[in-house]
Amino acid sequence: MKKKYILPLFLLAQIIFYKILPFFPDFVEGFYSNNLYIRISHFLRSFIGRVPFSVGDCFYAILIISVIKWFWQIRKTWKAEWKDHILKMLGKISVYYFFFHFLWAFNYYREPLFQKMDIKREYSDADLLAFTKKLIIKTNEIQFQITKDEKAKITLPYSQEEVFQMNLNGYGNLAKEHPYFKYQTLSVKKSLFSIPLTYMGFGGYLNPFTNEAQVNYLLPMYGFPVTTAHEMAHQIGFASENECNFIGVLASVKNDNLYFQYSGYSFTLRYCLGIWKFKNEKIFNELKKTVNPGILKNYQESQDFWKKYDTLIDEGFHFLYDNFLKSNNQQDGMESYSKFIDLMINYYRGKDF
Repeated sequence: MKKKYILPLFLLAQIIFYKILPFFPDFVEGFYSNNLYIRISHFLRSFIGRVPFSVGDCFYAILIISVIKWFWQIRKTWKAEWKDHILKMLGKISVYYFFFHFLWAFNYYREPLFQKMDIKREYSDADLLAFTKKLIIKTNEIQFQITKDEKAKITLPYSQEEVFQMNLNGYGNLAKEHPYFKYQTLSVKKSLFSIPLTYMGFGGYLNPFTNEAQVNYLLPMYGFPVTTAHEMAHQIGFASENECNFIGVLASVKNDNLYFQYSGYSFTLRYCLGIWKFKNEKIFNELKKTVNPGILKNYQESQDFWKKYDTLIDEGFHFLYDNFLKSNNQQDGMESYSKFIDLMINYYRGKDF
């Protein structure tokens, strides 16, 4: 067999393999997520986490430039040698596809968190209503504790670098209850691509090749802790967006700092109110009246921020990312972000915040 066919055929073999892998979550959980991946992530975070800038963003910048340069170089020979060029392209994709999964993305196929934690996923409207009311009381309480004024919005008094460090407290407290959420060796960076990320509609991402958590530094600061905690959840081996929302919220609300607790509770409350606005606008309006005006000002702050960058670009990237998630064992696609509410309701069933 000619060498030029080896990597394209390897890509095909990988695609077939990842269609089969969802049937073996216990294997992924035992061999990869709780074993090999822990070693890989610890090595990458120990090595790259000390670098003060985003190595992963630099890697992507070089990769994008290299791809553009390659296409420019082959433009004159494309018609005559198109088959060889396609084989080379598939070969390069095959290599990146392998390292994407080996370094992190095997986690897409691990045991679902609701099974691991023995949490039910079903809930009724009555459950949602009771949870939302309890959440409003708690979020109001923390907002007033911080500001001593129901009408004042929360302004975070910490720098973004301080937030990165302070999130370790929440993860430490969470790991005391659930050891598999243990986080070691901080590697969280402000993304060099924050402006493009904002236009794309994203608060951050995990670079699977460097294991750096990249956070959009332009975000409103009151929500910065929970966004950072979400990306840190990806680092410890959880790929599902709804699971990382769930873990990120728990790591925030279990933080000893009130500002971090507010970030987690207000984030969850906003999703709950959004569900009610879709399901029953009358109940939504009644619930909204009981929320402190200062909290609503924070929500308006977020809405105004994203509105400034609202273009067709974010819709296009959301469509692409939706399909990306669905192709990686997340059938709900972009909708999976809001699915963490079922985990929250059932996790706190019969418990106090």
